Amino acid sequence: MKVPQRTHTCGELRKSNAGTEVTLNGWVETQRDHGGVIFLILRDRYGRVQVVVNLEDSEKLAKKTKSVGTEWVISVSGTVTERDPANINEDMDTGAIEVQADSIEILNEAKAMPFLITDPTSATEEVRLKYRYLDLRTDKLQRNLEVRHKAYQSVWNTLSSLDFFEIETPFLMRSTPEGARDFLVPSRLHKGRFYALPQSPQTYKQLLMISGYDRYFQIVKCFRDEDLRADRQPEFTQIDLEMSFVNEENVMDVAEEITVKVYKEVIDKELARPFPQMSYREAIEKYGVDKPDLRFDLPIHNVTEILGESEFKIFAKVKKSGGIIGALCVKDADLSRKEIDNLTEVVAPVGAKGVAFMKVTENGVDSGISRFFGDEAIAELLEETDAEAGDLLLFVADTARIAYPSLGKLRLHLGQTLDLIDEDKPAPAWILNFPLVEYNEDEDRWDAMHHPFTAPMPEDIAKMQSNPGKVRARAYDLVIDGHEIAGGSIRNFRSDIQQKVFELLNMDKEEQREKFGFLLDALQYGAPPHGGIAFGFDRLVALLAGMKSIRDVIAFPKTTSALSLMDGSPSEVSEDQLKELGLKIINTPK
Repeated sequence: MKVPQRTHTCGELRKSNAGTEVTLNGWVETQRDHGGVIFLILRDRYGRVQVVVNLEDSEKLAKKTKSVGTEWVISVSGTVTERDPANINEDMDTGAIEVQADSIEILNEAKAMPFLITDPTSATEEVRLKYRYLDLRTDKLQRNLEVRHKAYQSVWNTLSSLDFFEIETPFLMRSTPEGARDFLVPSRLHKGRFYALPQSPQTYKQLLMISGYDRYFQIVKCFRDEDLRADRQPEFTQIDLEMSFVNEENVMDVAEEITVKVYKEVIDKELARPFPQMSYREAIEKYGVDKPDLRFDLPIHNVTEILGESEFKIFAKVKKSGGIIGALCVKDADLSRKEIDNLTEVVAPVGAKGVAFMKVTENGVDSGISRFFGDEAIAELLEETDAEAGDLLLFVADTARIAYPSLGKLRLHLGQTLDLIDEDKPAPAWILNFPLVEYNEDEDRWDAMHHPFTAPMPEDIAKMQSNPGKVRARAYDLVIDGHEIAGGSIRNFRSDIQQKVFELLNMDKEEQREKFGFLLDALQYGAPPHGGIAFGFDRLVALLAGMKSIRDVIAFPKTTSALSLMDGSPSEVSEDQLKELGLKIINTPK
């Protein structure tokens, strides 16, 4: 079959095209038979157009049109005509015209759809993932992938204009610990040995700096074999970049340039520069999380000193044990007692035992735990929290490791349920001065908070032996609307400092040589000071598209259990393939 060549797309015809003879190719979205006339809505990725078939013009054309089903692929030739003003469809870009069909050619038929393309909510997510090639026809996903394409082009153009080289790094590399399990690839030529798929191009981009390339970037696939959460994928995309002879401000400046341009060029939103900055400690103590949503103002107040000496035994016990009492002041709150009691369910998963409260009135406070506190303490509390009549004070008291995350989760819950969040006003911010390491109680060791290549603050290097928990990292995270969008650091460019970090992470010299000997060697051949950052491209696109899940901006995503319902991967392989690789499957009890 010779495919008729379209003259226009389905979304481009306007009143100015009236009288033009056209050929359109696309999918039949709907068919409406009005007796002597059939109306078809023809769709492609550019839009929709109404096609009118007069059944009296041609018996052959009428018969063919009546046979056409939903989602059949057809070619229509005809003439563009203006619609009567009363019949203009304001919901379609082409709503002022229609195409009077002279001929229709059926290019391919379609089975009955497992769900309506015009209403993807007519099926579960599992069904839509199984038939992902059909889900990708929906308006939402076609728009999302257009946003993804535009974001990719914006980032690529921005970095190219800033003298960055796009350089590809290998997908088959050696296994190195970077925080999650590697996906391993067995070698046929070297039986018993394995490649790993990169969790990131971290070591390669540092080697490129040592090689003198100065400014590198790559929009690259990365792989992590980790227990998945709702918004994680085993394969994901990073905007990866590295720069030589830089400090934190230089890298952050480039990251802001990328972010500002992509928001403006893709969704026409202005972001003011420079982005606000706060320390990791400030973020935790004020918002309960290191990726705060700053689109609404509901800070945490530490009221330990104000309320810790009181008749309320729970608060007194927490203060005595070195914990904290944190408060949220919800302005003009209209929550029932049942709704307040249900807030315990919000903080329970984090470990908090409950949420206490006070209601602020014209006469001070009443209800809740207010009776346990004297007038002086209440006055200090109201001043500290800026509470006024009609406000609600909520409290969580526990160790800092439980209280702050609990209050952070409670804050976000209230922001969402009380409609405090301004969805149209993106709020970026930098989080700085992270701890270099965090203590792993399960394994009785220090772990890198970011990764083992992050440099410590020069003035904190002396503490690496005596007080590792107080060593700050030269690291920086970019957060937008409560999501970590990018993270980076200045790297260890001196071999001796890199070895000190490895030793802090309980890695002896033999293990250092085994896993990172190539990098340690390279650092001894004139490595320049360097640093970089990596954006989570899928999350960035999800924010631009207004999506809650990154699955909605990835063409062929996996489920939360890392399955592809469409093609059935991961799948079993034949015994011959395993034998060729020198592998044998050992079945272990579940």
